[in-house]
Amino acid sequence: MKIKALLLCAICFLLFCSASFGQQKPNAKGTVERIKVHGKFLEGNLGGDDADRSVSVYLPASYKTSPSRRYPVVYFLHGYTDDDAKFYGDKKHWMKLPPVLDSAFASGSVHEMILVTPDAFTQFQGSMYSASITTGDWEDFVAKELVAYVDAHYRTLPQAESRGLCGHSMGGYGALRIGEKHPEIFSAVYLLSPCCLNSSPVVESSIPKNFLRADSIKTIDEFAKTDFGTKIVFASAAAWSPNPAQPPFYLDLPVKDGKLQTSVLQKWDANRPLNSLDQYIVNLKKLKGIGFDAGTRDEAIAASIQTLDAELNKYRIKHSFEIYEGTHTNRIAERIGKKMLSFFSENLSFAQGKK
Repeated sequence: MKIKALLLCAICFLLFCSASFGQQKPNAKGTVERIKVHGKFLEGNLGGDDADRSVSVYLPASYKTSPSRRYPVVYFLHGYTDDDAKFYGDKKHWMKLPPVLDSAFASGSVHEMILVTPDAFTQFQGSMYSASITTGDWEDFVAKELVAYVDAHYRTLPQAESRGLCGHSMGGYGALRIGEKHPEIFSAVYLLSPCCLNSSPVVESSIPKNFLRADSIKTIDEFAKTDFGTKIVFASAAAWSPNPAQPPFYLDLPVKDGKLQTSVLQKWDANRPLNSLDQYIVNLKKLKGIGFDAGTRDEAIAASIQTLDAELNKYRIKHSFEIYEGTHTNRIAERIGKKMLSFFSENLSFAQGKK
């Protein structure tokens, strides 16, 4: 009897373990496709960057198992010095996007969606997602060509109500810049620690050191060896003060021969979203959702989005806004998984049957 009792207990234990382990299913994983998309709007850029751009496309786990289902698309724009492969591929980086998406979608707390990121790394290490003869027209490439390609090649819900636009740092700047101009293409925008929203006063008596260093650089090899702050001066100039008559860089820097060029800074100021926000209020009111956040230790950017919050409040434009404890990068994965995806899940249309 004791042996039978022990056998019965052992069998029950094995059945219990089997049932328990069966309930612990691993998160279903999405797939990433890295494709090439040709940009007619990028052709002939004076910087010599390839008009055939790599693009990473994340397809949620159900994309293969539900062949009749269509999905909203969120366009995620990466930051300066980054590229799409750093977020989606095997390159070393401070975060990987697919595991964040897999976990969020597997939890059932947010709806599944497609995410798309173009490679905006240029000769100057970032396009600023602007329209320039030096870097190409990145505004129209993203808003028109990339969206059209994705709608033609994937099972999307191809209307503005089902398209979101977001980005980190330079990508956050780009998301606001493009989103405020194209509410007929995107219906919701989310900015993660967006850079470059406002102007910083510069006077002749106190010229920033990176402006002066940029003035001393004469070749692309010298550019490649300089520091981050000086490189971003070139990227900004290529985007906002291009000059086809100034080889080899085809741009005007804010300092020339040691002298501050106020006309260049005026061009830069014209590209700061907080300076031109009033011109896009009608478009911003058309967006279903606007969200943005930044870390407390990302002080300049946190201050700029506080101003953005105040400006939108002035016009009574509904939006979500948060300053959280963190730096420019250390909690971005968490913010994407817990905040940004929820924002798009609430603000995009997931209605099926639209083609």
